[in-house]
Amino acid sequence: MKNTTYESQFIQILLIALVPFLVLWFWQEAPLETSWIDTQIRGHGWTGGILFFLTGIAFTAVGFPRQVLAFLAGYAFDFLLGTGVALLATVFGAVIAFQYARFMGRTFLLHRFPHKIKKIDDFLAGNTILMTVVLRLSPFTNNLATNLAGGVSGVRRTPFFLGSSLGYLPQTLIFALLGSGFLLDPMIRTGLSVGLFILSSFLGVWLWRRFRRGLPEELPEAE
Repeated sequence: MKNTTYESQFIQILLIALVPFLVLWFWQEAPLETSWIDTQIRGHGWTGGILFFLTGIAFTAVGFPRQVLAFLAGYAFDFLLGTGVALLATVFGAVIAFQYARFMGRTFLLHRFPHKIKKIDDFLAGNTILMTVVLRLSPFTNNLATNLAGGVSGVRRTPFFLGSSLGYLPQTLIFALLGSGFLLDPMIRTGLSVGLFILSSFLGVWLWRRFRRGLPEELPEAE
């Protein structure tokens, strides 16, 4: 009976590891590119907006770079609306990955990596919102890995997602600005985006070095 349980848990963890790669393999011709936006999103009103939003959720849930999504959202909807669409899609993608890991792999990973999970729990427990902001701003963490690690930990959902939203915002603004036709000279817009990106990266590194003590060297993805 115990062997059957472990086999079931092993299958679950394999699903967590394989699903993102399978989805990306089936979507090799990814629709998230400027030509797709020109033909399927722009000029299609709410239909195009909803299609972009749902596609963004699906892609970020399996590890598509959120910065690229923000750039394309800025290209599709301009600066402010693009920022909002990209931010919401990224957060919803995080919710899906988080819930998937919590539902499918938590028991197995708690048994397999008890010390790493405890360190993540301890890291997030004191001030979940602030610590999640640190993880999201840091250039050293992977978005999908953080979502999965949060899912298998005991962290509460609401502060985790609130901290994620705050941590996502700076780079979402920057890349949406870079992709938009915002009423600035293109050189000025690009220079401003690069400058803000460097500033946000510096802040992320500083926060990471200040608060990362006690966190595992590697977040326990679905290994």
